[in-house]
Amino acid sequence: MKVNNGSLGSIEQIRGRYLDRELKENKVKDNAVFTGHSFRDILINESEKETGKLRFSKHANERLASRNINLSNEQISRLSEGTDRARQKGINESLIVVDELAFIVNVKNNMVVTAVGDSGDKIFTNIDGAVIS
Repeated sequence: MKVNNGSLGSIEQIRGRYLDRELKENKVKDNAVFTGHSFRDILINESEKETGKLRFSKHANERLASRNINLSNEQISRLSEGTDRARQKGINESLIVVDELAFIVNVKNNMVVTAVGDSGDKIFTNIDGAVIS
């Protein structure tokens, strides 16, 4: 790292150096950075963002499976409506309750982060609002 006039440089300069190096170290194929995801996965993910469809993170899907939570179409619809209501109120990270199920949703990304059923763990952190739907 160069020292100019006794300073180490700005954060932006240092961040730029590391980001540039990281991009160069990634495998490049057909002028696109290879991330390990298939084109189909990326396309579906981006199209869901565009249409506003509620998505479930890998963690949320694992929690749904491990806790034997099966959502009906009506419950998914109510969860999506709750997410829309949270967005209208300016909530970023919301607890949304549907029937006896609780979900933490990243409203900006339309992403269900985790799901809780009828368990003893009923503490929710890092949320800035709640919706009962």
